[in-house]
Amino acid sequence: MQPECTPEEVGLSSERLENVTRWMNEKVDSGMLPNALTAVMRGDRLVYLKHCGMADIEEGKPVNAETIFRFYSMTKPITTVAAMMLYEQGLFQLDDPVSKFLPALGNLEVFVSGDENSFETIPAERDFTIRELMTHTSGLTYGWMESHPVDAIYRARKIDFQTAGLPLSEMIEKLGDAPLLCQPGSEWNYSISTDVLGHLVEVLSGQPLDEFFAQKILGPLGMKDTAFQVAPENIDRFAANYTCTKDQKTKLIEAVEGSRFTLPVVTFSGGGGLTSTVADYIRFTRMLSNYGELDGVRLLGRKTVEYMTVNHLPGDLAELGQETFAETSYDGIGFGLGFSVMIDPAKANVIGSPGEYAWGGAASTAFWIDPVEDMTVIFLTQLMPSSAYPLRRELRVLTYQALID
Repeated sequence: MQPECTPEEVGLSSERLENVTRWMNEKVDSGMLPNALTAVMRGDRLVYLKHCGMADIEEGKPVNAETIFRFYSMTKPITTVAAMMLYEQGLFQLDDPVSKFLPALGNLEVFVSGDENSFETIPAERDFTIRELMTHTSGLTYGWMESHPVDAIYRARKIDFQTAGLPLSEMIEKLGDAPLLCQPGSEWNYSISTDVLGHLVEVLSGQPLDEFFAQKILGPLGMKDTAFQVAPENIDRFAANYTCTKDQKTKLIEAVEGSRFTLPVVTFSGGGGLTSTVADYIRFTRMLSNYGELDGVRLLGRKTVEYMTVNHLPGDLAELGQETFAETSYDGIGFGLGFSVMIDPAKANVIGSPGEYAWGGAASTAFWIDPVEDMTVIFLTQLMPSSAYPLRRELRVLTYQALID
């Protein structure tokens, strides 16, 4: 995969984009990252695509444009697009309670006090809605957060859509017996909401989530390497996964051989289960930046994409959110349907444009789409946790400073 034009043809500086190359090389050469890959698009034209480092350090396998990465939470926008395709068919309204379609999630209790072994609850004031799943204001959480007793309840009850090995329907039944972290709509908490949304897609469409993705999104967009399981013939292109040590060096945490992503999948995690390539995700982001259409294939209407990418919170995440992860900053950032949304770059303390929408994944991957500048950036690596280094903030500066028009 090669750039489709020179940066200068679309208002970017080749010389200034080399700051991105230098930055990636420094991160890899210092041992902070195992690899790094950055793609920059202006309009529908790829103008920069460079990579460095090793997809598998232990096996001496270099990263390249064909490498398959764990995308983790960059799965969430795809799941939300799937749900909004069904929304456009009139199968639900955003303010419908989720319990209308998933009865196990009705009449839930809200945690008040206690711990994972003994706790007190009160009835939820109402059932959470489909829109609240998409905006992470449902009252659900993640077990790995380790910041609230409800997180511990999830861990104790093995409510984990990544590793449970149960069909989504059974996971939803388990979830229905756990308390909510807060009243629906009262807080923004990053959560398994999009995993629940994935099962809602199954129920509404009558298809397993992997089949819906393949037939309605991945196939039509030509995303041939995106799946919940890395196909046997593609395993040699799959990257290993790493974490950072106290001295800022990489340490292997999941080799390619034996990775759960190479094994048959039972739980299709709409919140974090997909593996993909830069070429495939470019196809997905191009569809979004073109307001739902790519190469004659339309997945969503223009007004739907516009609606998904405005802030749906009453303020920014700092006003409503709990700072427990690193996929985005909180000040000046809101949340739409499946994406963070830039409200105020000055308040967010980072270069950007109002209306820019974005998300990232647990292995430090990220993307953002800026409709004002008509620019899209995708960054891929395999380093957990995503809070290890301020990679996303640094890359924003390095890409935006290359604009010269």
